[in-house]
Amino acid sequence: ETALIKVHTKPEDRAEALRITDIFRANVIDSTPTTYTLEVTGDANKIEAIINLLQPLGIKELVRTGRVAIAREPVRPTAAQPKRVAKD
Repeated sequence: ETALIKVHTKPEDRAEALRITDIFRANVIDSTPTTYTLEVTGDANKIEAIINLLQPLGIKELVRTGRVAIAREPVRPTAAQPKRVAKD
């Protein structure tokens, strides 16, 4: 899952918001004097845990994707996949 979380941050709470962000290996994708917008990826339990920790700071906005997937390609070429040849 991916979640974007906009957190209201008072000056005295900004360090705590960044500490939580670091613990969950989230990314600050936008910063204003009063908010951080965070991007966090992981399973549902991880998303719920960071939301619970950020809730006391004041979540202004939250969006979640749910599960997202794409099929992996085989490591070795198959008959349907011609082998790529490097050109000089």
